[in-house]
Amino acid sequence: MIKNLDFESIRPYKDSEIQEVLERLKNEATFLELIKFIYPDFPLQEFLNKLSQISSIKDFQHEVIYPYVKEILKNTTKGVFSSGLENLDPNQSYLFISNHRDIVLDSAILNILFVEQGFETTEIAIGDNLLIYPWITDLVKLNKTFIVKRNAPVRQMLANSKLLSAYIRHAISERNQGIWIAQREGRSKDGDDRTQVSLLKMLNMSGEKDFAQNVSDLNIVPVSISYEYDPCDYLKALEFLYKRDNPDYHKTQSDDLKHMGAGLNGRKGRVHFAFGTPLKKELQPLNDIPKNDQFQALAELIDDQIHNNYKLWPGNFVSHDIIANDNHFAHKYTAEEKDTFLAYINEHLSRIEGDRDFLYHSLMEMYANPVKNFYNE
Repeated sequence: MIKNLDFESIRPYKDSEIQEVLERLKNEATFLELIKFIYPDFPLQEFLNKLSQISSIKDFQHEVIYPYVKEILKNTTKGVFSSGLENLDPNQSYLFISNHRDIVLDSAILNILFVEQGFETTEIAIGDNLLIYPWITDLVKLNKTFIVKRNAPVRQMLANSKLLSAYIRHAISERNQGIWIAQREGRSKDGDDRTQVSLLKMLNMSGEKDFAQNVSDLNIVPVSISYEYDPCDYLKALEFLYKRDNPDYHKTQSDDLKHMGAGLNGRKGRVHFAFGTPLKKELQPLNDIPKNDQFQALAELIDDQIHNNYKLWPGNFVSHDIIANDNHFAHKYTAEEKDTFLAYINEHLSRIEGDRDFLYHSLMEMYANPVKNFYNE
């Protein structure tokens, strides 16, 4: 096992570092502007005085992050619901692998649920491509976030992957600290949630036992995240259009900030988190198949739970019927629900310009794909 000291470049902040970091943030003009924006009714100096009294990461999460996220959810959702968490042990650490819809809120809502259900919050994986300013790095590392280093030369990427793998295994096995990581690099923009084999290969790098035991030690729990409305759907559709017209297109840092803002402030309807069961007994047979097939088989085990536990909303079924040009799932929604969903889609289409047929079809597929995966179409 890599020594703890080797994790310095990626680990979250510790309690002993919190005041030094907060002092740095208090002198960052952009951070202060952000605070005035997200806490408009809270006098800035009073908020800064409150920060001075925070002495632990737990305090920071409970007194700063928690109330802000709760306010976001109150204003932009019709409720957050969960299932399956009652079957997990709050005294155990798990590696939660989920589908990925929203840059900020997926893990933020997860930790809100944990706080309210008596679980310790998880540490959160975040790509360094999102750490646009130093103060963002400070802020996320105060919120139990560790860094996934991307876009390095091949040799350095291998070293980064080994370090990340060791950190995750160390957190779960030796510190009893839960971890959240998305099932793939970046969000699934078309709603077709598939676990990336390269992610699983990274996780296995730090294992020293047979394949099944290496995976079992991580205590993997698949999680299905379902937003009735994805507030970034029109931005994702627009990205598909840009890539269609220019295969070399890549999002900019400004685009990432736009997606973050839309995800936080846009309406989401109902939100559901479904917690699966830890992968244990299903793993032993994986030792008996060719090594090259083990990771794909593991990905399929994770995907099966994510697909089967996904909460399907009326709009998902409406989209599926529109794409299929039939009424197969008409019993799953009312005429009013269909009208409401299509009005939402048209309103989001009105925010962007381009090939309207392509954009419309992209949005329909985004919402229809979870239905296809649920029914194994």
